[in-house]
Amino acid sequence: MGVILLLLLASSFTVFASPTPPPLHPPPPPFHHIPVEPPLHAHSPPPPPLHPPPPSPFHPPAHAPFHPPTPPHVQFKPHVPPPPPHYTVRPRGRPFPNPLLEVQGVVYVKSCKYANFDTLTGGSPVLGGVVELRCYINKHKYVVPAKTDKKGYFLLQVPRSITTSGVHNCKIFLVSAPGGLKPTNLNGGVTGGVLRAELPSVERKKLPYVLYDVGPFAFEPKCPR
Repeated sequence: MGVILLLLLASSFTVFASPTPPPLHPPPPPFHHIPVEPPLHAHSPPPPPLHPPPPSPFHPPAHAPFHPPTPPHVQFKPHVPPPPPHYTVRPRGRPFPNPLLEVQGVVYVKSCKYANFDTLTGGSPVLGGVVELRCYINKHKYVVPAKTDKKGYFLLQVPRSITTSGVHNCKIFLVSAPGGLKPTNLNGGVTGGVLRAELPSVERKKLPYVLYDVGPFAFEPKCPR
């Protein structure tokens, strides 16, 4: 019983005890945020760069469109190409024919008066005199004989295998005459007479063949001693 009383007394003492004195330090004033100014520098910031304003675009004054004068109308004739040349096509293995070649000449017998001279003065034509055409082409020999008429004239035909480019390899030789006359070397009667195409080219084109001249030739006469 006594313990209960003591507890009651202690609790009453605690309830009615004097309040705790306030602290000796006053409370701090309320905190207010003050904006801080940026520090001042000794040099002021550089001024912004100055850019001149861009020039305004220039537009040249518009001109009226230029129209060149229309040229007068000229009518041109269409170009007609010439016809292609005509070529004769021959079968293979058949070459083009060579032109016909002929050789002409005259053979005389000298006069006894001028027998020792290379001249035909006083000479007379030989009837039945024999001449030969001899051609040596590519190791081939061609021989064509001919006889003279009463005027001493002869005409012979060159072999068709010989062309105008190869006829220079041909010569005319004196062979014999009636009575055993001896040939002379007048104009190459012994060593070979050279063929000459003496006709003008215009006249030669009119002929159906190519004509060559040779001589004239002469035989020695049989003169009385």
